[in-house]
Amino acid sequence: QFLMEQTDVLVVGALGLQGTGKSTVLSLLAGNQPEEDPRSFVFRPQPPELRERGGAQTGGIDLFVTQERVLFLDTQPILSPAHLDHLINNDRKLPPEFALPHAYVETQSLQIAAFLFTVCHVVLLVQDWFTDLGLYRFLQTAEMVKPPTPSPSHDSSGTGAEEPSEYYPHLVFVQTRAPPDCFSPRRLGQMQQVLGRLMAHSRLKYRGSLSMRELLPGGLGAPPGPPEAEVNLFLLPPLEDEGDDPPPRAGGGGALFPALPPFRGRGGLGGLLARLRGRVLAAARSQLSHSLLTERNWFHYAARIWDGVKKSSALAEYGRLLG
Repeated sequence: QFLMEQTDVLVVGALGLQGTGKSTVLSLLAGNQPEEDPRSFVFRPQPPELRERGGAQTGGIDLFVTQERVLFLDTQPILSPAHLDHLINNDRKLPPEFALPHAYVETQSLQIAAFLFTVCHVVLLVQDWFTDLGLYRFLQTAEMVKPPTPSPSHDSSGTGAEEPSEYYPHLVFVQTRAPPDCFSPRRLGQMQQVLGRLMAHSRLKYRGSLSMRELLPGGLGAPPGPPEAEVNLFLLPPLEDEGDDPPPRAGGGGALFPALPPFRGRGGLGGLLARLRGRVLAAARSQLSHSLLTERNWFHYAARIWDGVKKSSALAEYGRLLG
């Protein structure tokens, strides 16, 4: 049994479309290094042959516990075309409440998202480009069908007349394979402004101290407002671009200076990952349920939540409308 009877636990989950690098990001946050063989990662990413076939590596939800007692949850890609293709071409029987495969795949993705929104302290939304509007409509739907959870009760001797509020996790937008022009305070601010407008009506904690504005050149003092107003957006360069002194590549300096290495307006991948890891580990750990949970209690609580999500009447009705 890997789970202990201690309450100082942090649960981090990841959501994202197919091939965006969820497993790689979580593995690097869990302790793997960029220069290691991907086959040794705690969450194995897509091998090249699977990527060429358009397949998905992760199926279901995988759990890994670090020595710092951080629980990482890696999930199968949401709205995955590979899973849809598997359903169609392998004649897999759908549950009776679903008439079409795409309705089943979307409902299954919503179940996973609603589950993470209920049992995680931090949820990473991993993208490899900016940005897919359909992904934010998906987030709004997942938030709508999220199962209700009791709020933390720090003062049990109170009047009890107040209606408990629902629990919502920290949401961090992580963009992988970010091009060099994104690593400027101005561009980052523009991206944060777009995300802020798209998430304006969300109750997820998408603003806070998990941004990277002050890490960029000229970023100190650049934010116009307090840290609480910053959208949690973190950019990561391509994995193969790691290294403090990369060798010059032909054409990196453009047509005028083809012998120069490409512009890098940010630190190395290792340094950015260390900063992201520090911010995630330092995130506020709000109480997930009405009672303080140990690691083992959390596991049983998560199992009950998953059963509730699968039996959710709201999700069943949504799936019926899709079909």
